Amino acid sequence: MSERPRILFVTDLAYPARGRRYCDEDIFLTSRLREDFDLALCHPRDAAALMDGFDAVVVRNSGPVLHHREQYEAFRRRAVERGTPVYNPLTGRGDMAGKDYLPALTAAGFPVIPTVDRRADLALLPPAERYVAKPKDGADSIGLRVVDRADLPGLVRDGLLLQPLVDFRYEVSFYFVDDAFQYALHAPDPARRWELAPYRPSPADLAFARRFVEWNTLEHGIQRVDACRTAAGELLLVELEDLNPYLSLDAVTPRQREDFVAATTASLHRFLAAATATATATGTAAGTIAGAGHLPA
Repeated sequence: MSERPRILFVTDLAYPARGRRYCDEDIFLTSRLREDFDLALCHPRDAAALMDGFDAVVVRNSGPVLHHREQYEAFRRRAVERGTPVYNPLTGRGDMAGKDYLPALTAAGFPVIPTVDRRADLALLPPAERYVAKPKDGADSIGLRVVDRADLPGLVRDGLLLQPLVDFRYEVSFYFVDDAFQYALHAPDPARRWELAPYRPSPADLAFARRFVEWNTLEHGIQRVDACRTAAGELLLVELEDLNPYLSLDAVTPRQREDFVAATTASLHRFLAAATATATATGTAAGTIAGAGHLPA
């Protein structure tokens, strides 16, 4: 590895995310990471072709994999074959591996919006006025449908998740770098998901979020734990974003933003050092420990 690590930063600056400006966030973040790393940006469609010239690949605001699935699969295969470290490491058990974790966490009794994907598990769904059917590989509400309970048996098929339509007071997101909590934001108006305000989590809130970070077992990387506060006051997991979560850095305080940059920079240094040490100790490509996954919502 060179004295200054070379980072390929994967982002889609032109992706039209609803209520968010991917480009602003990644322009800011890369401007600060350049203080420690030699860094170049590329579109996710180009990552497989360009990655060989770099010490690691950082996947950030790259958009849903639905829009470039073939190119992503090629990138994933090449990263494993060439031993290129990928950050977040592709061993994540949350959205980067698809949304199968939601039915699994439901069955295991975790505090998550009840989710099933099999006819035999329909009884696990609580009574509700309406239900939601959404693709496991969906993003930004692509393919989401609101249905009646009578429709559920006909919707049980591969690639589809079924949930009750939860009456919640607000959504809240908890942001972590490695296992360290950084900040929390919430959307006071359920109809305006990306109009965010600062949120001061209680100890119980943080314990809730940490439970999912610990379950995910990622030693390095950025994670966002999305939850909703129900009308009854409990928190339920909505999603565990563990590959390229949008960070809403424009909604935090200047101090929080600086702390996040410092935490991410330190995390990347630790990640690269661990990858190098593993490669040296085993004589194998460091990135092969990353495994495989797919880009989430």
